[in-house]
Order: sequence, then C-alpha cells, then structure tokens
Amino acid sequence: MAEPVSTDLVDIEALERWLDKHVPDSRGDLSVEKHVAGFSNETFYVTRGADRWVMRRPPRGPLLPTAHDVLREYRFISALHGKARVPRPIAACEDTDVIGAPFYLMERKDGVVIRGEMPAAYDTPEDRRRVGEEIIEALAEMHGVDWEVAGLTGKAEGFLARQLKRWRGQWEQTQPRTRELPGLQELTDWLEANMPPEQTPTVVHGDYKLDNVMYAPDQPELIAIFDWEMATIGDPLADLGWLMSTWGDNGDPPPPDGEAAPPPLTSQEGFPTREEMAKLYEERTGRSMQDFRFYHAFATYKLAAILEGLYMHYLEKTASNPESARFEYEVPTLLDRAHRIIKGET
Repeated sequence: MAEPVSTDLVDIEALERWLDKHVPDSRGDLSVEKHVAGFSNETFYVTRGADRWVMRRPPRGPLLPTAHDVLREYRFISALHGKARVPRPIAACEDTDVIGAPFYLMERKDGVVIRGEMPAAYDTPEDRRRVGEEIIEALAEMHGVDWEVAGLTGKAEGFLARQLKRWRGQWEQTQPRTRELPGLQELTDWLEANMPPEQTPTVVHGDYKLDNVMYAPDQPELIAIFDWEMATIGDPLADLGWLMSTWGDNGDPPPPDGEAAPPPLTSQEGFPTREEMAKLYEERTGRSMQDFRFYHAFATYKLAAILEGLYMHYLEKTASNPESARFEYEVPTLLDRAHRIIKGET
C-alpha cells in the first residue's frame, strides 16, 4: 500500500540532484510514493525511468539512541549481498541536508510479504509448512556467513549482556514519556539472573520475522530479508528467539475492546510449531536449544520495549503508522506473555 509523499519527508528536487551525482546511470522522470505498512523507518517506492528502488529514512521527531539506523541497514546488506538473501544495495547518503535525514536506496524486489493471510498461489498445509522451513533455512544461511570475510566488524564478546543493558536502557528512556508498567522490573531481574553462555558469534539481524522477509509471488520460496536497522554481530539464538516470539499461538487474551482477534496466521494448519521450528534450526546449524527459554523470553521483552517506543511516537504525534495506538494494550500483554514463558507456561 502506498500514498503520495509529503515534502517534509522527502525533498524530491533535492533527491533528483543527488541521484544525478551518485547514481549517474539512472535517468528519467522521478516519482516517490510512501509505503505505509511498517511502524519504524519510513519506506518509499522510488521510480526513475526504468529503475525501481526502495528508499529508507528515519521517521520525523526526536529518536531514541541507536534506533532507526538506516545507514547500519545499508552497511549490512552491502556486506551480505550475494551471500545471504538480501536486496542489492544501490547508494546511501549520510548528508541530512539532502532530504532532511540520512537515507539509502536498494533494489525493489517483486514478491509477497506475508502478513494477515497466505498468498492465494500457495495456501495449502504443505505450502504453509514450506514457508516455515524456508524462513529457518534462510536464517541458517545468514548465520553461516563468515562476517569477518564479508567485511563486517563488531564486538561479539558480551553480546547478551550488552543487549540486555541496551533494552533496559531503552525502557528507562521511554517510560518517563509514556507510563509505568507492572511486572517489567521483575522480568528484567530474571533475564539478568538467567543469562546463558553465548554461542559462537554470527551476523544477527535483530528483527527477523515473517513480515520482514519476502517470498516469491508464485511459490513459497524466500527471496529477500528486509529491515536491517538493528543488525549486529552476536549470539545467533537471539534471532531465533525473536522469530519464535512472533510465531504461532501464544495464548494472549483478546484486546480490551472485547473483539475476538483472529488467530495468528502461523497457527494455521501446516505451519510448523515453535518446537518444530527450533528443531529444524538445531538440525540445520548444530546449535543446542538447551537455553532457549531465555532467548524466547528476552525476545518478548525486547519486542515490548520496541513497541513502547513506537507508542511513545504515537503519544507525541510523530508515529509513522496511526495503528501504533494499539500498543497501549499490546505492550502490557507482551510483558504478561514473557512472565508465562519464564514459568514454562507457553
């Protein structure tokens, strides 16, 4: 879904001048449309002559530290292109005077991002299982890339401790601008007390889930991994925990308006369960699932922190998507789910 772009998000004339200099092989009329499906970085469809790109820039308004890092996205897809399932990078701009923020361009892929329903071309139990298998296979491939040979750098040691410190700090900066949340401190204390030994470091996507990947339009083949703004080098099971925090039926209660929410797409017949997905990953990579409860609970804690940051943007009227209002009740629900995970109830 797309809509016309406002000039306070993209100065189209300035963008055209920048393209003339930095993408000189591209010529023709320039058009820019805003993609409105996401909640974080602003995404645009850019067309110039025969070229079709996607542009990413941060949202408007004050940003939390390390959030919405589009240049990090560009560094990672540039290093991983040809080694993992990422779009081809085109160019990046650090100069905020061009359109008002840093941004980058990547190729526009043709396919399907699966959100609320399966594509009609492959909506059978067998196809749904293949969707689950493909997302695990692409994750294992990404974690198998030699990140040092690819030219990436990162401080791998102490990754989990730094991650917990980072997201605890995110909560500390967000809450004064939103609200107090029961159970948050107890969950933080449990995570700090139950941190496992770390795995051998790999590329970590940081936001790996079904609606951040694209499948082919006619078959359940995963063709691209998007949204690399939180990518880093660290413990690969953090990615698997994140994927599983968004997978299947987590037993959450319905929203407070009383309307029964539809069951999660990935709870439909054919999709592998969370246990089956973890086993597929373990078989593909050889990594143990012994401490997976920590990674699952931490992912849910992190998701709640991210959504509370987006809820903050909603309260401050700088949200990129008006549906951020629903995080008023979704964040407390996530914290309750994390408590069930550490108790072994989900």
